[in-house]
Amino acid sequence: MNATPLETIQGLNFSGAHVGALGDLDHYQFFLPQGKGRGYPGKLFLKEPLAMSGMEVSINKLGAGQSMPFNHKHTAHEELYIFLRGSGQFLVDGTVINVQEGSVIRVAPEGVRTWRNRSQEDLYYIVIQAMAGSMQAATIDDGVMCADKPSWPD
Repeated sequence: MNATPLETIQGLNFSGAHVGALGDLDHYQFFLPQGKGRGYPGKLFLKEPLAMSGMEVSINKLGAGQSMPFNHKHTAHEELYIFLRGSGQFLVDGTVINVQEGSVIRVAPEGVRTWRNRSQEDLYYIVIQAMAGSMQAATIDDGVMCADKPSWPD
């Protein structure tokens, strides 16, 4: 889905990458499946490059005055939108929500959604997608303290 390859680092129990500055997200593009339509610059999906198995994450940039050209919903995944910089509007099931730096919105799979940037600056946001109803425990309940102390190499 990404037009630009992402250099990653991987170990037994981790994977990582440096995606660059938010302002440079235009280097990445999203193409609709089955070759429908043009590419959309400013969208970087991380599931495949980071070999994630339980969620999809994308880092996004929507230029000043731009809007998503379609509505969409999901069959099984809920989404969490985390707005990092800029301002705009989010439309879900006919309700308009003003968004800005620090806004977060969760949308159930069935929620019909789209968004737009009505400002003069770029809108930056992260989208996390996961199977609705799949969390088995709260984060604190799933964590396990390890006996050894952190040991940073010099």
